[in-house]
Amino acid sequence: MATIRVTAVALPVTIGDVDANLAAIRSALLRAEPGPHLIVLPELATSGYVLTDAAEARALALAADDPRLLALADAVPEGAVAVVGFCEGAGDRLYNSALVIGRGGALGTYRKSHLWDAEYDVFTAGDEAGAVVDSPVGRIGVAICYDNEFPELPRRLALLGARVLALPVCWPLVDRPDGALPPETIQAMAAARSSRLPTVIADRHGAERGVTWTGGTAVISPDGWVCATPDADGVASAVLTVDDDKTIGRHNDLFADRRPDLYHPILERSIHA
Repeated sequence: MATIRVTAVALPVTIGDVDANLAAIRSALLRAEPGPHLIVLPELATSGYVLTDAAEARALALAADDPRLLALADAVPEGAVAVVGFCEGAGDRLYNSALVIGRGGALGTYRKSHLWDAEYDVFTAGDEAGAVVDSPVGRIGVAICYDNEFPELPRRLALLGARVLALPVCWPLVDRPDGALPPETIQAMAAARSSRLPTVIADRHGAERGVTWTGGTAVISPDGWVCATPDADGVASAVLTVDDDKTIGRHNDLFADRRPDLYHPILERSIHA
């Protein structure tokens, strides 16, 4: 059993201004608490989310090895790791991606595999169901927004040894009953509890081009409870207990109790009784 400090930053993002957004990301990293921990910033934090079309996205895209992006490394606290959403240009394709970066440089890049709505007009879907990256704070899982609404994905990352899930998001506000949590938060809580996979969610707050954000930045504990929400500066922090042991009492184990032999129909696109 170990602990890990985590921070989710509800970063203010200026649509279409890469330089201003990179400066805001750098400032957030420099303000982060010193020492080993995981820092998560929102989806498409370098460009903004509500992009007009592929042409605008291409003008704002950064290659994963762009020096402006990699220069963020020296702002990451020693021993820490940051996960930053960015608009990635790779040849003639665009991806909704997340860069995993430590003080020594990039540790990996993940491309969102489940696109949402108008993202199909801009981005190519990634070909990996989330990613697991070895980092100074241990093995972290990385997914982006809509990815986490597919239970198979966070479960896969947990089975691959992820000890915590970094989840950059842009959750558009949807109607819900008075007093109810956002549906995306509820889904994240359930996924975390199902695999004892704590989750660090960095969401947008406010609005962009007529889209109002949910403001769902939060830290979810291994037991599936929201244990931190943003302070006045938009920062949610917690110290989480992480454990590779998935046992529950004398008879149960979240992983050993699985019955993959019974689940094969879910691999089919459609299931008919």
